[in-house]
Amino acid sequence: MSERRTIDSVLSKSTMTGPGDKFDYRPTAVMPDVKVVKIGGQSILDRGRAALFPILDEVVAARKLGIQVVLLCGGGTRARHIYSIASELEMPTGVVATLGKYIPMQNARMVQMLLAKHGGIYMLPDDFEKLPLYLQMGCIPVMSGMPPFGYWEKREEGSRIPPHRTDAGVFLSAEFLGSKRAIFIKDEDGLYTDDPKKNPAATHIPRITAKDLQARVLPDVVVERVVIEYLPRAQWCKELQIVNGLKPGQVLAALKGEDVGTIISA
Repeated sequence: MSERRTIDSVLSKSTMTGPGDKFDYRPTAVMPDVKVVKIGGQSILDRGRAALFPILDEVVAARKLGIQVVLLCGGGTRARHIYSIASELEMPTGVVATLGKYIPMQNARMVQMLLAKHGGIYMLPDDFEKLPLYLQMGCIPVMSGMPPFGYWEKREEGSRIPPHRTDAGVFLSAEFLGSKRAIFIKDEDGLYTDDPKKNPAATHIPRITAKDLQARVLPDVVVERVVIEYLPRAQWCKELQIVNGLKPGQVLAALKGEDVGTIISA
């Protein structure tokens, strides 16, 4: 108890602006200018060279313009296969999450090798604190989008599939760094009223708030629903941007800060 009082005393002295003032909590954005970008697994990486190479060219072009970029990779079809088998075997959600993390890691390693001549560097979660050094050196850090919850992942009611997957990892990374916007590269122009691949009549939604999106209860959402739930509670990351990586120039425009695709705001 005495140790607790000592800690409280130190915190009080270091964060109070004067005698009798209220607790002055002022969080600091770590690296707010960094662009946190996800390359979709099934939508982009699983399509191979034709889809991925032009996107990497635009990322390199952005880096040459002085834009700092961190790439995170999705898992795609192979990750979904693992989730399916592990669920059929009635594995706990924590085990399913741990097994599923290896596919986006593999994808990140491949992307890093493709970017090696441009300063691409593979980064493990335990090396996250080295990110400022890598960026100052002009590198393009590449990592798995899977958050490191692993065995401690909570189970979502009615499912064994981990609710926090690569979209969540990208959002959490952007929030930690203090980035205003997390960018998701998909194979669609953004958010639609339904899955445009299955329903040609689906309408594109260029801008919407998280609250309005939740109220609509759409049958298909382009990002993990848990990210939409967390967005209004974020301190820094107040927007999600979904862009079509199959359309030339969309990724570079997003990295320059242009409002292309769909913007989901807090």
